[in-house]
Amino acid sequence: MSSASKYKLQEITLFAIGLFFFISSCHKVPITGRKQLNLLPEDELIDMARHQYDSLMQVWPQVKTGSDYADLHTVGRKISRAVETYLKNNGYEKLSAEFSWEYHLVKIDTIANAWCMPGGKIAFYTGILPITKNKSGMAVVMGHEIAHAVARHGNERLSQALALQMGGIALSVALQTRAAETQRLFMGAYGLGVQVGLVLPFSRKHELEADRMGLIFMAMAGYDPRIAVSFWKRMAKMGKGGIPKELTFLSTHPSYEERIAAIENDYLPEALKYYSGK
Repeated sequence: MSSASKYKLQEITLFAIGLFFFISSCHKVPITGRKQLNLLPEDELIDMARHQYDSLMQVWPQVKTGSDYADLHTVGRKISRAVETYLKNNGYEKLSAEFSWEYHLVKIDTIANAWCMPGGKIAFYTGILPITKNKSGMAVVMGHEIAHAVARHGNERLSQALALQMGGIALSVALQTRAAETQRLFMGAYGLGVQVGLVLPFSRKHELEADRMGLIFMAMAGYDPRIAVSFWKRMAKMGKGGIPKELTFLSTHPSYEERIAAIENDYLPEALKYYSGK
């Protein structure tokens, strides 16, 4: 065999290996059906999330009694059961088995935030409670954050970050050789840090996708998804209108105007089909 033929065979072999890796790493997001490329083993991310979550919950002040605490667990249980039902009924049994739900109400009053790590590790900050106002408002946020985990947005974002900033090395290698940077990327991918650069457009896409999925999850759990409009209007008022349209490319989130319009025009008609109390 000539050297040219050997080179061509090597090219074909590498292409076949790359194609297999690409196909095996492709997933479809539940509900939306969007294809995504997740390069990282989800079980490794779940394990990493559990350690990070446990570490944070050991040092962050928490609310463990009272009506807000009780409401958080009520809403969390209802939505998580709805999520598991949807996944099991639609061929995502393996994905459903990944979740071991935990809910913590963190006493941080100056920041309106909440997040859900892989495996269903959820934190609500007390700073968002004046905006949620009640269990229905809480369900808007809970559904949205759980949707991020169900859609594996963190895996998608972290895969891209590792590829861009570390040359696509394996997560285990990154943790061994560049632990601090990898931890920072991990926290940012799950909403606990600031992401800048090329990941931002994907993050906005994730936010809108989580809005759509979250409305369906809250509707399945028995909460009126139309509440989301008033919730986001309160968020917009607190944020003084959100981010101007001309500057949305700088943000990891859509403008409030864009988000509310998408909910009213595109997502609510779909979500209401799942709401029994309409």
